[in-house]
Amino acid sequence: MSAPWPAGLPPLPQPIAGHLPPEHPLSPRRALQALDPKVRLLLAYAPQSAWDTDTASLPRRLQRYRRQARAFAQTHLAPAALAIDAGPHLPAGQMAPEALAILREAGRQGWLSDLLPAPLGSCPWLDAPYPMVWRTCLKVEEFARACGGLMLLLCAHFLGMGPILVSGQLPLMWRTLRPATRANLRGDPHLFAFAITEPGAGSDAEDGHGAATNQPGLVARRQGDGWCLNGQKVFISGGDIARQITVFAALEGEGFDSWTCFLVDSRSPGFRAARTELKMGMRASSAAHLVFDNVWVSDACVVGGLRSGWSLNRATLNLSRLPVGAMAVGLAQAAVDIAVHHACTQRLGGRPLIDFQDVQLALADMMAATSAARTLVWQGARTWTPRQAVASMAKFHNTDTALRVIEQAMDLLGEHAVLHRNRLEKLYRDARVTQIFEGTNQINRLAVIEDHQEALAALVASKPA
Repeated sequence: MSAPWPAGLPPLPQPIAGHLPPEHPLSPRRALQALDPKVRLLLAYAPQSAWDTDTASLPRRLQRYRRQARAFAQTHLAPAALAIDAGPHLPAGQMAPEALAILREAGRQGWLSDLLPAPLGSCPWLDAPYPMVWRTCLKVEEFARACGGLMLLLCAHFLGMGPILVSGQLPLMWRTLRPATRANLRGDPHLFAFAITEPGAGSDAEDGHGAATNQPGLVARRQGDGWCLNGQKVFISGGDIARQITVFAALEGEGFDSWTCFLVDSRSPGFRAARTELKMGMRASSAAHLVFDNVWVSDACVVGGLRSGWSLNRATLNLSRLPVGAMAVGLAQAAVDIAVHHACTQRLGGRPLIDFQDVQLALADMMAATSAARTLVWQGARTWTPRQAVASMAKFHNTDTALRVIEQAMDLLGEHAVLHRNRLEKLYRDARVTQIFEGTNQINRLAVIEDHQEALAALVASKPA
């Protein structure tokens, strides 16, 4: 005789077509309840959402952090997402009032300063034993699920902080990160930006082979006890609203191997944000064109020492590409959520769409692809030493996956998919840029091969011509 259906689990009002209700004697869940009690403790399980299942697999502190991130995103980001996306393109240095209010509230709640524990940041000390990249990925996914643009507005400045962190210069961290944390917690946004991309030289900044055969455009010339910067940077996320910018420039007369990171105060004479781009997606976050006209930076604001810029750049990208993979997971998850809701609430021929087997197959594919992408990010983020190959794989694989999942959701929604109010077309626009920034997906594929070069070259050498 089969085991009784567990108390507290009411029968389904109507099973999904093609499936037995869970309380049926032949259903898998009822079958697990019929196992020997000792085995049932290990193998039987109660129904639970995929999000709750994933969250339960995290350490307890990170479970709490993920729930807090989702609550903030649903309370503050999701309600404003569509209106800000559809708003007018604003001049450099300006943002929508709703976006500014969100930025200030995020600062007050610690979301702009939680990379490090006090006094440099606002991360609780009990959370500090977990890799900051792992925590960042959890936050980024939840924020991106609510709005890709607002996520980037809140999170791009951690990329700007990256070179300062990986420089290992504690006095510099004390002088810069501590006052920024205090300002953010007061609700006075103090943001950082990361400036590497130059006009006509996009991927050269992320690929050593390309950099070796090209010339940098932004140049630093020695002047007194500091340096004068001349040149331009483009597509800099939040570059027009940042207080401080980690800017990479070559020393005068030298190439990319002389790249040096300078911490530039945006109030410095000669610095200006010439414009922000009218973008396809992630429109709540600006992409600024920055001009440096004899911008003077003191020796004290050289990050990591002269000619260490390339090292700081590559180390920062290894840290930041995993969160980009997490952005893609959040966008894909949002598409899954929309598709599931549509399938369960819309009817065709008097039947819910979810009753059609081809719809069930499509949803299962989307769920599996999103879950696998999340696993790739979490696996890479659990370590304190992110590997270039792992970070780049998470970046290109997950951003490509997100586009496929969103397209599947759009196929399912049909003509409803192109309506702004249904969010899918916004998700598509937001996701497309993730294949381009932080190194194009083509560059990230090459980065995987570069990271395995020793093993590959050894195999080539072992097979003489």
